[in-house]
Parts: sequence; structure tokens; C-alpha cells
Amino acid sequence: MILDKKVALVTGASRGVGKGIALSLAEAGMLVYITGRTISEGNTDSKLAGTIFQTQAEIEERGGLCKALQCDHKDDQQVKMVFDQIHKEHQQIDILVNNVGGSAAGGPVEMSEEVWDSQVDSNLKSVFLTCKHVLPIMEAQGSGGIINIASTSGIRWTGSAQVAYAATKAGVIQ
Repeated sequence: MILDKKVALVTGASRGVGKGIALSLAEAGMLVYITGRTISEGNTDSKLAGTIFQTQAEIEERGGLCKALQCDHKDDQQVKMVFDQIHKEHQQIDILVNNVGGSAAGGPVEMSEEVWDSQVDSNLKSVFLTCKHVLPIMEAQGSGGIINIASTSGIRWTGSAQVAYAATKAGVIQ
């Protein structure tokens, strides 16, 4: 297969679209790295509790290869460490899927500056940082692909006031 023995990193793979992408890439024969802000099995965050391990376990149960790594995608040094580790172990990174992110309700009047900044960091800065660190690797190996997950909210009103999410996804599209 064309993806056999290739290496992928899928951010935001603990659930939803990212998990589905990670499962599909593993089924196609890729070694899939998945990342989460915290991978502690005792994590109490309802969005992350054990799910990065659950994704890894599900991939492995299906015969795929997967490794979970901790990474706050808003932190340049943590992002760099992830790419350095993957490259050191495999001398290649073939696919990056930027799927990390989330939304917060509110328009510009109701949304606090703190929530705005958090959304920009989670949804847009994370894409910048992962691209910053993977592009030199892909350029040196002469190949690779980056898939940035955006949203229709980045191009039109979707019926839900989420100004920061819409703005950051428009940024990802650009």
C-alpha cells in the first residue's frame, strides 16, 4: 500500500474527527503518533480522560501501530520535542494532521479577552507551531503532506455565535 511504513502525526486524536483519521491511517499501514495535552490515565478533564490511551488501544487492537505523546500544542518547546522525538526514532515524518482545537460560544461583546486568546492559541497558534517544526523535516526528506482541519465556520455564518472559533478557522483556511 502507498501509506505502508509511513509515519503520521495526528493532533487532537483523542476523539471525533481526529480519532477517525488516526484509525484510518493506521488501518492503511502507517505508524501513527497521536498527541494530547495530557496523557495521564488519571486525568479528570472530561474531554481528555483516558481518551488518548483509548485511541491508542483501539488502533493496536485492530493490528495498527500507534504511540501516544503528551504535547500542549500552544507551547513551542513541547511541539519541537514531539517532532524531534518522532524524527529521531524514524528519520521521517510523512503526514501531519492538524486537528487540535475547540470552540467557545460568544460574540465579540460577550466573549472575554482571555477566552479569545485561548481560542487563538488552541486553534491557530497550534497549526503555526506544528507547521514551523515539521516543514524543515519534510523539506529535507523531499516529501510529506500537511492536512489542516478547518471548519465551515471559517467561511460563513453557521448559526452559532462563536466569533473566536470562526476567526481562527478562517485563519487556518488562509
